[in-house]
Amino acid sequence: MSTTSLKLSEELKQRAASAAQELGVSTHAFMVDAIRQAADGVEQRSQFLAQAQSAHAAMLQNGQGYNADDVHAYLRERLANRQTVKPALKPWRK
Repeated sequence: MSTTSLKLSEELKQRAASAAQELGVSTHAFMVDAIRQAADGVEQRSQFLAQAQSAHAAMLQNGQGYNADDVHAYLRERLANRQTVKPALKPWRK
């Protein structure tokens, strides 16, 4: 494991120390976890964007997609009852 130094303003250092104390962890553990969460968020966003770009390319290639009203109804049903049928793909090209 490598060592890294962080230069923090006194105000941010105090906020981190207070937050760590409230959570019952060391300031170091708090900062490591904060960095891990930030890195995880960036990676998840990158994966989401890659999936969206892939889906968009597939939609352009095969000419099929989902009706927005069908998707919204599916999501509402999914929130209320996990067992629901996904909407059907429909051609969108005329």
